[in-house]
Amino acid sequence: MTQPPLLPVTVVVPTRNEEANLEACLSRLGAFAEIWVVDSRSTDGTRQIADRHGARWIDFDWSGDFPKKRNWVLMNHAPGTTWVLFLDADERITDAFVAELRAALMPGQETGIAGFWLNYTNHFMGRVLRHGVPQRKLALFRVGAGLYERIDDRRWSNLDMEVHEHPILEGTTGEITAPIDHLDFRGIDHYLARHNAYASWEAKRHADLIARGDVAWAALTQRQRTKYRNLDRWWFAPAYFVSTYFVKLGFLDGAAGFHHAFLKMLYFYEIRLKIIGASRGP
Repeated sequence: MTQPPLLPVTVVVPTRNEEANLEACLSRLGAFAEIWVVDSRSTDGTRQIADRHGARWIDFDWSGDFPKKRNWVLMNHAPGTTWVLFLDADERITDAFVAELRAALMPGQETGIAGFWLNYTNHFMGRVLRHGVPQRKLALFRVGAGLYERIDDRRWSNLDMEVHEHPILEGTTGEITAPIDHLDFRGIDHYLARHNAYASWEAKRHADLIARGDVAWAALTQRQRTKYRNLDRWWFAPAYFVSTYFVKLGFLDGAAGFHHAFLKMLYFYEIRLKIIGASRGP
């Protein structure tokens, strides 16, 4: 049987000590033209796994300034394919996703489209979360269509990769509805530590937006403005819990749904406390 042609997509997987996740991630990428692993000096077996799967290895050291990892690779190692897909090491491509993407990228189908919104199936504490706030990212786009938004965070945290930044693209966007599996094998300790770092970043960005005034706020999307104008309000964290657990039916996911919604509420409350703490000083 004749094999279908490889998809004209470079998959970029940013890593730092991802040996627990990377094998399952890379094993699903046989349909793509190029696989790149952009690594922040891993000290575990990440390099060996990447080599075993024939991925191109690129070392990255963050200077503390713009650009971070994803923008840096686009600016310094432009893919030779038409499209680039940014995939985290704890994400797994499915056959349904590949089939839908192949149809979407057929000549003539993608005319005028600069990028695609992707959907994700979250796994948490051993269970698939089928409800709650859905996860979507604009993580697949045409090479040269744009970069991730520039946020000069001056080392607000040790996050050397764009996490909260979004791609700013020239052109329209489509959507791939078949979800990618999001499944992290590093455990609850890593989840909590990662979100603590995210909370520090969010609190410092909030302060930066306040300091920079109207011009900075004008550059945000409506959703971002709503979020950052209310992060320091007492009701924001519990409102998120009510939305994801009750309105979005997170309670149907059982204990895992409760734990996930509760931890996200604590995450937003932690941001609020860090904003208050910074304003009051030591």
